[in-house]
Amino acid sequence: MTEITAHHGLFKNTDLHVDDTGGPGRPVVLIHGWPLSGESWKLQVPVFAAAGYRVITYDRRGFGRSDKPRTGYTYDTLTEDLHTLLTELDLTDVTLVGFSMGGGEVARYFTKYGAERLRSVVFASAVPPYLMKTPDNPDGPLEADEAAKMTAGLTADEDAFYDRFTTDFFSVDGVLKVTEQQRQEALALAKQSAKTAALACMAAFANTDFRDDLTKVTVPALVIHGDGDATVPFEGSGARIHAALPSSQLHVVAGAPHGVNVSHPEEWNRVVLDFLAH
Repeated sequence: MTEITAHHGLFKNTDLHVDDTGGPGRPVVLIHGWPLSGESWKLQVPVFAAAGYRVITYDRRGFGRSDKPRTGYTYDTLTEDLHTLLTELDLTDVTLVGFSMGGGEVARYFTKYGAERLRSVVFASAVPPYLMKTPDNPDGPLEADEAAKMTAGLTADEDAFYDRFTTDFFSVDGVLKVTEQQRQEALALAKQSAKTAALACMAAFANTDFRDDLTKVTVPALVIHGDGDATVPFEGSGARIHAALPSSQLHVVAGAPHGVNVSHPEEWNRVVLDFLAH
C-alpha cells in the first residue's frame, strides 16, 4: 500500500490511499463505486493478479482511507486525481475499470487527458451517459424528486440511509443476492466516507452529463451490467453507453443487482478477464 498526493494545496495536500499488487504485468486500475472504497474489489484483485496483471485500487478522495477534504468533488477534480495516480506510478497501456460512479471518471478521462496512457476501458454498472432525467435527457433513469429524497435521506440519518442503500445495492426485486456478511462489509465501507464528500459526489454522479465525453472514447471498451440493477438501471445507463460506443462489447449478467462484482464474481471476473486478454 502507498499514498499518492493527488493535490498539492497551499495549506494542505490531498493524499489518496492506493493498493498496488506490483509486478511487471499490464496495469489494471479498478475505480470503486459510491460510497465504498478500493476494498470493495477484494473478489477481483487476487484473481486478476493471479492472471498476471498489475492490479491497482485506490480510495476516492473523501472515502475509505484517503484524505477527506471539504472540496474537490466535481468530476473534473476526481478525474485529475485519477490522472495523478497514473502519472505518479508512471502507468501506461492501462485498462481502467470504472464501477458505477467510477464510470464517470473513465468517461471524463478522455476529454481531459486523451487516450495516450490507456489500452482499454470497462464501464461496469456505470453511471454514464447521464443519470438525471431532464427535458433534453428524457431517458435518464433518475427522477429529480428521487434524487432529492436521496439527498434528504443521507442528510437526515446516515446510518438508516446506508442500511437501505446497501440492501438495494445488492438486491433484485427485493431479494438480497449476497450474504448478509457481504452487505455488512459494504455498509462498513460506506460509513468510512465523509458526509460532505458523500453528498457532493451524489450530486456529481446524478447531475454530470457524460454524453460528450463518450464521443471521445477511442480505445476498446467493455460494458458489463446486471439486468436487475435497481440502483443504476441497465436500460438508462449500460444500454445507452453501449449504443454510444458502437464497437464496444456488451455483457449483461442475468439476475444480477447493482453490486454484480460481489453477487456474481465468477461470471464478472471471467468476462472482464476475457476482455483484458485481447
